[in-house]
Formats: sequence, C-alpha cells, structure tokens
Amino acid sequence: MTNQAIPQDKISDPYAKRWQILPVVILSGFMATLDSSIVNVALPIMAEKLQVGLNSIQWVVTSYLIAISAVIVIFGKIGDRVGKSRIFLLGYLVFGVGSLLCGLSTTLEFLVFSRVVQAVGAAMFMASNQGLTAETFPANERGRALGLLGTAVAVGTLVGPSLGGFIVQWYNWQLIFYINVPVALAGLYYGMRLMPKKAHPHVSETMDIAGALLFIMMIVSLFWAFLSGEDFGWSNPLILGALALCLVCALIFFAVEHKAPRPMLDLSMFRNSLFSSSLFCGFLSFVSIFCLNIILPFYLQFVLRLRPGQSGLLMMISPLCIMLTAPVSGYLADKVGAQRLTLLGLMMISAGLVSMAFLDQSSANLDIILRTGLLGIGNGLFQSPNNVIIMAAVDREKMGIAGSINGLVRNVGMVTGISLSVVLLYNRMSHYLGYRVTSFAEGQDLAFLYGMKVVYLSAAGVCLLGVVLTALRLGRGEPEKS
Repeated sequence: MTNQAIPQDKISDPYAKRWQILPVVILSGFMATLDSSIVNVALPIMAEKLQVGLNSIQWVVTSYLIAISAVIVIFGKIGDRVGKSRIFLLGYLVFGVGSLLCGLSTTLEFLVFSRVVQAVGAAMFMASNQGLTAETFPANERGRALGLLGTAVAVGTLVGPSLGGFIVQWYNWQLIFYINVPVALAGLYYGMRLMPKKAHPHVSETMDIAGALLFIMMIVSLFWAFLSGEDFGWSNPLILGALALCLVCALIFFAVEHKAPRPMLDLSMFRNSLFSSSLFCGFLSFVSIFCLNIILPFYLQFVLRLRPGQSGLLMMISPLCIMLTAPVSGYLADKVGAQRLTLLGLMMISAGLVSMAFLDQSSANLDIILRTGLLGIGNGLFQSPNNVIIMAAVDREKMGIAGSINGLVRNVGMVTGISLSVVLLYNRMSHYLGYRVTSFAEGQDLAFLYGMKVVYLSAAGVCLLGVVLTALRLGRGEPEKS
C-alpha cells in the first residue's frame, strides 16, 4: 500500500485557514462597536447608582472614544513591527480585563479608568482587524471578507442599545461589562489556536516614542475640545487652549516624523493620491452619517412624540440596511471593482440626507423607514469597497498602519459630525427664535425642524464633496491589489 502524497499547495497555502480565522476577527469588530453603543442606554441608571450627575457620567462614553482614537495608530505601527496577530490577541486579553474592571467599579473615577483600559484593548482590535483580514485573504476574496467585517460593526451598533436596555431593565448595569469577559476569553483561545505564529522581520526596530507621545497629545486635546465645546462654550479659554495645543502638537509631530529614521507614521503613504482621497472620502461619509445619528432621536421623540421603544426600532433601520448591504458590496467589489460602488454609495447617502431634510411634524413611519433605509444602503455600498481601495493602495507590510489610520479617520469623522450637527442645530434654532438656545425648546417644533433641515442639507453638501472627489478618481482605474 503506497502513501498518497499531500499536494504541496495544501502544505504551503498561506490562506488555508482564512474562513476559520475570519469569525475570530469579526467578533472583535462586533465587540468594539457593541461596547461603544451598549452603554448609552444605561447612563441614567449608572449615574443614579454611582451618585453623579449626567454631565459627569458622559465621561464613561467620552473616555472610551478618546482613548481608542489616541492609541489606535500607534498599535497599527506596532502591529506592522511585531506582527498584527500578536497585537490582535493581546487586544482580546486587555479588553477582557478592562471589561471585568468596569463591572467591579464602585466609583465614577475607577469606572472611567477601567473604560480607558477597555478602550486600549478595543484599539488593538481596530488597529489590526482590517490588516489581518487583508493579509489572511487573497485579493479576489478580500472585499467579501472586509464586507463581513463591516457587517459585524453594523450589527454591534444595531444590537447595542436594545441589548443594553434589556440587561439594565432585567438585571443590572454591571452585566453590560461582565458579558464581555467570556466572549473575550473565547476569542483569545481560538485566536491563539488559529492565528499564524511567525516571527516578524521588523521586531528589532526602535519605536518612535516622541512621535507617539505628540500624537496622543494631539488627538486627546482635539477630541476633548470637540466633545466639550458645546458644554463649555466654543469661546471658553479651555476649549481654545485645547485647540491651540492640538495645533502646536500637530506641527511639531509632522516636523519630527519628517526627520525620524523610523517614524511612527510613514508620511510617504499619503503621497498615494488614491489612498489619501479614499481616507478623506471615508471621513466625509462619517461626518455626514453622524450628523444624522445625533439629530434623529430628538426628532422622533420630541417632534413626532414617539416612545423610546418606537424610536429605537426606527433607528435600527439604517444599521440593518448596512448589515445586509455591506457583504454584497464587498463581494461586488471583488467581481466588478470598488470605485463605481463607492460613487454610487456616496450618491445614495447624499440623496438620503436631502430627503431627510424635508421631514416634518406629519411624516409617517414608512416615510422615515424609506429615507433612513436609503441612507443605510448607500453607507453599506460605500464602506466595504472604500476599505478595499485603502488596503490595496499600500504595501503588504504597511496594512496594519493603513487599517489603523482608517479606524482613526472613522472616529475623527464621527466626532466632527456630532460637533458640527450640534453647533449648526442650536445656532439655527437660536436664529429662528431670536434668542440663544442650547437644548430642545419645548413647544418650538418649527424652530427644531428649521435647524434640522440646515443640518441635513449641510451634511448632504459634505457628502457631495466626496461624490465629486470619487467621480474625479474614476478615470484612474482600479488599484492593484497587494
């Protein structure tokens, strides 16, 4: 009896475990976004139990967002040096420890500290998961895989508020964090079994400590100013000082990075116009979408007088459409190319925002579903193909830093959209009423609708800039996939 030889391609196939690895990667994207949305519904109860005000308890959300944004690019660089899988698996461990500490917290100060620990783990996920997916899958399947990862992000956003509400209503707020611990352990266990364990050629390189510290200071000061500007007032010396600090750190950072032998951020990547324009279009899309997200709940509950449960169901339409569309758009990006899909997606987002601007006091639920559904489909059509373009525009050894920059751009766009929408809304409401307002004015529905229209039309204008840029790059053809 002769031994049958195993085909050599089965032995050396670097993509052999790709469909086993993908669920572990997808789980990380789901957890990171779930924990950014699941907490919101529990904030009033957490404030009551910890005996703090609502302004103070907001730091449970804000600290998570700021910490992720401050370190995500740094972990992307470290992942390219020591191996993306190492940073990714460490992220599961840190996220699990942070979640446990959050559940054990008895004071706001310790809870905020624990959320920062949790955010560091989430940043490790987000810095690595796109690069890992791009490395794990061949070029002709990469769009489909990135589309599924985008679906996980949408599902995390979709499930968070409803799951958080159920847990808080029937159990306690600590369980919101405790449920992450066994999930993180499972991800760590299967990740250690499946992830490639190969040495990385750049492990001996020195880290750009000065660049990393300057980057953290730049991001923290920028995000704090954007997220606190409406509360303190945009002319407050603290806000102006934070913005000035951000600008100074940014100037010094770019000067340091130009001279550093091993810079934290390789600025030469941005000379690739396809990479830079895709990042910018991604930024514009998140500014536009979060202008919608921050205003819509107030319209549903204060103008249409819907109950929170009804509002939550209507707000699920857009992420549900993203969840259904993202895998399809990723698959189509592999088959027919990504650039036309990004153009179509941005055009649909722009059209959806224009249609949302004309909602009024008598708009029916079906009308809202159709308009937010158009936005969700457009977003799903845009994000996965745009991620494919970004990852294809860089060399294989830079996919980690590219994915982390993409994640940072998403967060910056989100915070910019929130700040822009709030400033525009209250400014236009104040103009309409003839006196300054900084919150929803009871009985002044027309003033709110006027402000909302300006916000949505402005967001549509932002998105149309992305349409123009995308249309201009169509003539360059599809990027070559690494």
